[in-house]
Amino acid sequence: MTDGVDRQLLILYATETGTAQEIADRIARECRRAYFQCRVCSMGTYSPEDLISESFVLFVVATTGSGAEPRAMTPLWNLLLRSDLPRDLFEDLDFCVFGLGDSAYERFCWPAKKLSRRLLYLGAHEVCPRGEGDDQHRLGLDGALEPWIEQLLETLLLSYPLDPDVGELRPLGKPPPRITTADVTSASDTLEPYEADSNYFDVTVRCNRRITAEGWFQDVRHFELVSDRDIRYDPGDVAVIHPTVIDAEVDSFMLMMGWANVADVPFSISHSMLDQTLPNRVPRISTLRILFTYHLDFNAVPRRSFFRALRYFTTDDMERERLDEFLSPEGADELYEYCQLVKRTICEILSEFRSARIPRDYIFDVFPPLRPRQFSIASSVKRHPREIHLCVAIVKYRTKLKIPRRGICTSYLAGLKPGDKFRITVEKGLIKLPDDPHTPVICVGPGTGVAPMRAVIEDRIDAGSNATTLYFGCRSKLKDHHYGTEWEAYAERKQITYRVAFSRDGLEGTKRTYVQDLLQKDKDSVWDILGNQRGTLIISGSSNKMPAAVRGAVANIAEDCGKMLKEDALKFVNEVEREGRLIEECWS
Repeated sequence: MTDGVDRQLLILYATETGTAQEIADRIARECRRAYFQCRVCSMGTYSPEDLISESFVLFVVATTGSGAEPRAMTPLWNLLLRSDLPRDLFEDLDFCVFGLGDSAYERFCWPAKKLSRRLLYLGAHEVCPRGEGDDQHRLGLDGALEPWIEQLLETLLLSYPLDPDVGELRPLGKPPPRITTADVTSASDTLEPYEADSNYFDVTVRCNRRITAEGWFQDVRHFELVSDRDIRYDPGDVAVIHPTVIDAEVDSFMLMMGWANVADVPFSISHSMLDQTLPNRVPRISTLRILFTYHLDFNAVPRRSFFRALRYFTTDDMERERLDEFLSPEGADELYEYCQLVKRTICEILSEFRSARIPRDYIFDVFPPLRPRQFSIASSVKRHPREIHLCVAIVKYRTKLKIPRRGICTSYLAGLKPGDKFRITVEKGLIKLPDDPHTPVICVGPGTGVAPMRAVIEDRIDAGSNATTLYFGCRSKLKDHHYGTEWEAYAERKQITYRVAFSRDGLEGTKRTYVQDLLQKDKDSVWDILGNQRGTLIISGSSNKMPAAVRGAVANIAEDCGKMLKEDALKFVNEVEREGRLIEECWS
């Protein structure tokens, strides 16, 4: 069949939201057509040192913030950056890369581009040109992914030829389910997925306090969580919380799907298609109710792949025709307007496609995982031993169809009362402070982006530093000035320099002021810190226009105060970042 050629392929993905994982699974399914056996693995669980022993690796790499790599990729990337690696280290490695990004950002697919260049530098062979999926494409990521997969398969047949009697690619058809299930007599007593995980630990809620004004459109909460054991974390690290769907929503979904009578029937779960991933910590014995409470997300706004899977299980002719229209290139705009634009959920879609009957064995192929949520820690463990503080915006809004929406995890957190317990873990963040606490640091953290800055400031003040400048931005001093009294008290004691922009408190008709405007006003001191004293700039918050605007302000300051040409000023900003003195901790 394979002309003596080893047809093994390792697919490594790095993701923050799960999209890269889903694409890795899809590529693995498609590679079955070329008779390849794939292993799909997260970079976060793969040992970077093992890469030297691989012969063929396909990387699927997302982009976070305005051009950073996902956290899972950082250990591998740091290893590849070592200066002592020989130029022929990967001379026996074939590889290809598919990047995920958004061309609205300057550093489009930046981690994928960096990875590809570095592997080539170290002697690896890129067997298929790099693919770059763009969220801005009218078909979304599929606009680049689908033609790239076809190009990949053609390349595989050329580089890894089949026996002549096998011939062409085999048709894919409906894929087999990634699990097989069988009824059993009883379920396990351990229902919560992280109960037995030693990396997770119990915390007790001591404080759940709203810190925005009552009646303000956004509900932001300050949480204080207390552990009965010692905790270790650094400024910029993140707390990871696994959401739980409320019972009433699960009951309603079970009823709508026709599963009410079997919701609590236990069954075994066997991972049968090993080239497809499963959510972490799926129990070997479970029930539909448990899976849709802890593991599978029926409230997600689905991607295009959901409709492709749904097509296999829909029997009504009109519904199948509508799905075919959605999945056609001509129907891309209609699908966007039906689903993404109005944030229609999987549950709502299934209520309209009533003929769909999803077999139990296919639930992990149709429904996306219910993913843990990450929240920047808003405290220093040095000041608050055995405590984790969080600053969380509670997700609550109405869609364009006027349907109310609530975030699963933040709604769960908002309902917690003092004394309630739940499990949590901590992961490394992207922020690294200077070793010398007297090295100046500029913190730019508007909105809830101030959460990790609170940890930074507490840590540095307790180390005896007064060389931190905080730029905070919000709409109103009286409505959403998060931790405002703390910053003002620190500034009065000369422990920090505090600059704040209240964008909606100005006179009607006047230009609004944002954090980037304050940086421009303070151009001399900003240049002294970054250009002369070699200080650090940390940017935290939403990865919309703010990070790029702050970087633009710094480039303008370098051009003005550093007497640089525009091109050199942009190079200066990039050089500061390469030196680890410009750090972005941003999220979409």
